[in-house]
Amino acid sequence: MNIGDITQRTGIPARTLRYYEDIGLVAPARAENGYRDYSAADLDRLMLIAQARHMGFSLDECRRLAALNADPGRASREVRALAQKNLAAVQDRIARLRALETQLRALIAQCHGDDQPDCAILEELSGKRP
Repeated sequence: MNIGDITQRTGIPARTLRYYEDIGLVAPARAENGYRDYSAADLDRLMLIAQARHMGFSLDECRRLAALNADPGRASREVRALAQKNLAAVQDRIARLRALETQLRALIAQCHGDDQPDCAILEELSGKRP
């Protein structure tokens, strides 16, 4: 499969695929014409990486997950530990977003939203509120 086929099947842009190759996440063979020639195993690996990235795993974590996926003797505890670490990071992001939501709601409630120039939101953002 060429890079266009892989892009269509995985949703990963060609530029990102080239980057993944540069950092060693995937190593497609080269055809006689020099074009990348992705195997079914490359496709499987990239599908795993695409899903893992969608779930918030880092590239290093994706590398480890792909290696574990390829290892029939893997211990599921390591996969679980990676997923738990990612879940903790997601929960932290959610908490920070909820705090941000609360802050924005408070600012919106303090802004009159009328034709006057005074605006509590701009005062807060510019550091001019006491």
